[in-house]
Amino acid sequence: MSHDPQQQRRGPREPTAVGPVPGPPREEGVEARHGGTGRGSRDTGTDREGHGLADRDGGDGTGGSRGGERAAKSRPGRTRSRRTGLRRVVPTWRTVLGASVLFVLVLLGGFVAGYLLVDIPPANSAATAQSNVYLYKDGTQIARDGEVNRQSVRLSQIPLSVQHAVLAAEDRDFYSERAVDPQAMVRAAWNTVTGKGKQSGSTITQQYVKNYYLGQEQTVTRKVKEFFIAIKLDREETKSGILEGYLNTSYFGRNAYGIQAAAHAYYGKDVSAVDTAEGAYLASLLNAPSAYDVAAHPENRPRALARWNYTLDGMVTERWLPLSERATMIFPMPQTAGPASGLSGQRGYIVQAVEDWITSNGIVDEKTLARGGYRITTTLDRKKQDAFAAAVDRHVMSRRDPGRAADRNVRVGGASIDPASGRVVAMYGGIDYTKQYVNNATRRDYQVGSTFKPFVLAAAVENGSLTQDGRRITPNTLYDGTDRRQVQGRYGPTGYAPENEDNVSYGPVSVRLATDHSVNSVYAQLAQDVGPRRVRETAIALGVPEGTPDLTATPSIALGVATASVLDMAEAYATLANHGRHGTYTLVERITKDGMELELSETPARQVISREAADTTTSVLMGVVRQGSGMAALSAGRPAAGKTGTAEGDKAAWFAGYTPDLATVVAVMGQDPDTGVQKSLYGALGLPRINGGGVPAAIWGEFTAAALAGREAEDFDLTIADGAEEEFYPADEPGGPGDDLAGPGGGEGGTGDGRIDEGRSAGGSAPPSNGAGTGRPTNGGIPSDGGTPPAGGTTGSRPPAAGRTGGSATGGPVGGADRGGGAQGGGTRGATGGGVDESGPQGMGGTGGTDGWGVFPDGP
Repeated sequence: MSHDPQQQRRGPREPTAVGPVPGPPREEGVEARHGGTGRGSRDTGTDREGHGLADRDGGDGTGGSRGGERAAKSRPGRTRSRRTGLRRVVPTWRTVLGASVLFVLVLLGGFVAGYLLVDIPPANSAATAQSNVYLYKDGTQIARDGEVNRQSVRLSQIPLSVQHAVLAAEDRDFYSERAVDPQAMVRAAWNTVTGKGKQSGSTITQQYVKNYYLGQEQTVTRKVKEFFIAIKLDREETKSGILEGYLNTSYFGRNAYGIQAAAHAYYGKDVSAVDTAEGAYLASLLNAPSAYDVAAHPENRPRALARWNYTLDGMVTERWLPLSERATMIFPMPQTAGPASGLSGQRGYIVQAVEDWITSNGIVDEKTLARGGYRITTTLDRKKQDAFAAAVDRHVMSRRDPGRAADRNVRVGGASIDPASGRVVAMYGGIDYTKQYVNNATRRDYQVGSTFKPFVLAAAVENGSLTQDGRRITPNTLYDGTDRRQVQGRYGPTGYAPENEDNVSYGPVSVRLATDHSVNSVYAQLAQDVGPRRVRETAIALGVPEGTPDLTATPSIALGVATASVLDMAEAYATLANHGRHGTYTLVERITKDGMELELSETPARQVISREAADTTTSVLMGVVRQGSGMAALSAGRPAAGKTGTAEGDKAAWFAGYTPDLATVVAVMGQDPDTGVQKSLYGALGLPRINGGGVPAAIWGEFTAAALAGREAEDFDLTIADGAEEEFYPADEPGGPGDDLAGPGGGEGGTGDGRIDEGRSAGGSAPPSNGAGTGRPTNGGIPSDGGTPPAGGTTGSRPPAAGRTGGSATGGPVGGADRGGGAQGGGTRGATGGGVDESGPQGMGGTGGTDGWGVFPDGP
């Protein structure tokens, strides 16, 4: 072997034919993998690092890529495999990395571009909001509102506790966070998409930017601008300055923009005088002003209280409020709102109801609507609206005596709906919006009383229900009308035993007559027989909102313990008038802004109960007006059906009724004007009591007559269920007048003078407390001054205290009311005992008239 250094550097000689040069074994494929044969040393010598490692300089031409390729082709070894199957689709890590880097660069570029291009603009035009204009359906103006109520204050004028309350309610990390919170925005978007509730994810800075610079429209462009403006504003403005601007531009409800206006709207004081509890309530309003205004919506008190507690608890968590002070706080009830000028009379109630309808139907959100610029045409008919106000003025306002304490508590609400279209044609919200802010037509805090009973009957017919002993329920089914009778269930007495009006026991009585006289013991058992759950479902189908307070599936549901609104009940009765077809009420015909008309969603009417069930109920309710507790409604002068109702403790009196083309509900309510506490109507308007068949029915009758004046009276076109035909009972059978069970009249009757609601008649003496009287009627039943009995009739004698038998058998009148008339056609009708004074029900029948019938289809 040669020891020549040059030879050693050049590497081993080429092998001779004698055989290969001995050496360590090579690993096949290494050369190819590294791009050469392993012999490419710069000096052709053996590589110091071992066999198969190519020199980084390429060697003498046998190394490098070409050498590797030759090596790979010349002998077997591992080669790079081609990507097949799914591997061809899945990107390599190099591709993913490159795309990610590119994406980040694009984002950074977009951020930089957005930051440079988007400037902080001047305040938007909403800072000087336009007015909204409200119109009757004929285009005449009802009201104009929308002027911004705002008075800016410095942050130093706002108590620190109020500032902390706002932060606890809206953004607890305000002072430590950046202008935008991407994590919160992503979380809010995710919660919205997954159905966990709609959230904005906006910081107070972003909300201020939206309020003051941009507007409320929900667009991607606006959100992008809001993002960059908030970042710039956060760099240019202090946190205190941003909070001050936010508190001066935020909407708190009641047309109040800013914390100062809100303090006056809810507590009648400057914000500097607002305490911690009051500040927590004002802060709670920012989330949903209408929902948490407990003065305007008493039924929302639980929700407002929960939000108030959340705010205060947040202050404790952030150590802004001592726990000991938190424990002593009582909810600060806000005052009744002072309405904006120009909304006196009914105008303010209409504006309030229309705004609620627009926002609850998602047409325009509350804050956007409050900024104004909308022209809103309502469904209200000016003639009918005026007629409603006139009827209330005649029967309520003209009777109020400033010296009578009970008259201060009187409230009135009413609503009228076209059954065919669901359009609200008239609404009475209260005596005056500037004096009584709460809308009595839409509030849901007074029991509806016996006006709920028709829903029980409709449910019985709809479901083909049976009595406990297996008889099919029809209007002619007999029930036990004994006072305080225990309701019987499948397994015996249930323990529930409701009282009848004035504790009157009726004995065996048909469902029809129990409806005429509003017999509680019968209807509680009827609800049990039908099934309270089915009754509840029927009421909801007809139009009573599912979330109505106290709409519980128990036998007491029949007596009207639920607190639906007047408008709710009008919608439900309109469904009965429309033969069981329900259409959700509407208050708005069209809305335009800047010449563009907004799209209004329309829900077509649908059949919710069978026509037979609705029409059978109507046939029974016609009897209530014709000879039952609602006879005052006869003054409408056309075929009508209806039901009276009185709330527990006489805190409200209702009449709900309809003709074929108009459904109207009237309620008279008692409420202390100072405290808002519900009050009994005893002694109000100079009457011992106010029942549904008195003042409310009289208002209903006068309004309906005026509203439909000039239109031909239309009869009901009814398709009643089998077995529901009106039946007549001879005097010696249950239900006949001979056993004091079936005389017309009775129940929650009205009063009865020349105006049908005062309890006395010109020419007749005033009835005593039991409703008896000696009035002198004229033929036709409605007395006039000095009216005398017709030929063959006699002046009604005074019935006994119980009101069970009254008058003579030859033409005795309805005692004290002078509405049922004396004898008709020579005194051949049986007398009707008792009276219809507000203090008690009419008596149930006379001593047995010549005809001996208990029900008179053509009136008593």
